[in-house]
Amino acid sequence: MEGMSTTHPTTHPTTSRIVLGTMDFGTRVAPDRAFAILDSFVAGGGVWLDTANCYSFWADPSGVGGASERLIGAWLRTRPGVRDLVRIATKVRQNPLVPHSWPESAEGLSAHAVRTGVEESLERLGTDHVDLLWAHAEDRAVPLEETVGAFGELVAKGTALRVGAANHAAWRVERARSLARERGVEPWTFLQLRHSLVQPRPLTPVAEAGHRMLTAEDLDLAREEGLAVWSYSSLMWGSYVRTNKPLPHTYDHPGTARVLAVLDDVAGELRATRNQVVLAWLMRQGIDPIVGASRVEQIEEALAAHRVRLDDEHLARFAEAR
Repeated sequence: MEGMSTTHPTTHPTTSRIVLGTMDFGTRVAPDRAFAILDSFVAGGGVWLDTANCYSFWADPSGVGGASERLIGAWLRTRPGVRDLVRIATKVRQNPLVPHSWPESAEGLSAHAVRTGVEESLERLGTDHVDLLWAHAEDRAVPLEETVGAFGELVAKGTALRVGAANHAAWRVERARSLARERGVEPWTFLQLRHSLVQPRPLTPVAEAGHRMLTAEDLDLAREEGLAVWSYSSLMWGSYVRTNKPLPHTYDHPGTARVLAVLDDVAGELRATRNQVVLAWLMRQGIDPIVGASRVEQIEEALAAHRVRLDDEHLARFAEAR
């Protein structure tokens, strides 16, 4: 297939690509539909799948995660050779150890929790390694040295090929990277944070527990250290295109109206959808946007954003509106 490789691709800020978010697979998105989305993603040149061991405990009657990983594992088993075409990213930290008890029983980031979480993920996925392992959120109850050592150990064993930090403050990532260098182990080289074209009111916390917004400090760190950046909630759960899905109230400010007006103008000029322009805007800045999908046409639309070309003038118009 065009754009596919059987070698391990390197994610780099100048070659940003759409990542398929599989959070709802196996829970809100039924297996047959999820399989069709995965097939379409691969056929369209997609490579990275993003999941987590805790997905989606809040939507699963069991009260624990694992459904998304199990579905991906089932898909891999029925698609011979596809494991060589896709890269799997999963996360540890948030899976409840006691059903329906979160965050009280969240597994955390102790060395034992990290090792156990990954072993269970590999079993569900039916693979001997993941291409990227994320620390899903901070765990300040555990010494950072312990977590860094556990992640480095997994890379040394080949269980994880790369490691990254999601929802971490930039200074924690920088400290973790320094500790990794001191210990001679693989450092975190990927960042995952919430980011999109529209932004909430300054200094206003978002309603979603655990979400950490991308900041200028994060981008500075990524650029200085050569880290790859992934964004989640990139399309604001459909709010750019669905009239029945308004933006959260924290986004209700004059800047949002100005940005959306520019978005409509640019989308019309480029003959693209709002979603495609938002994704192109993220990729133009070296960010890999994670896109969740519940229908095949949604992932097809997202992948087409690779063909949308924003120039410096477009970026300047968005920057001025914000």
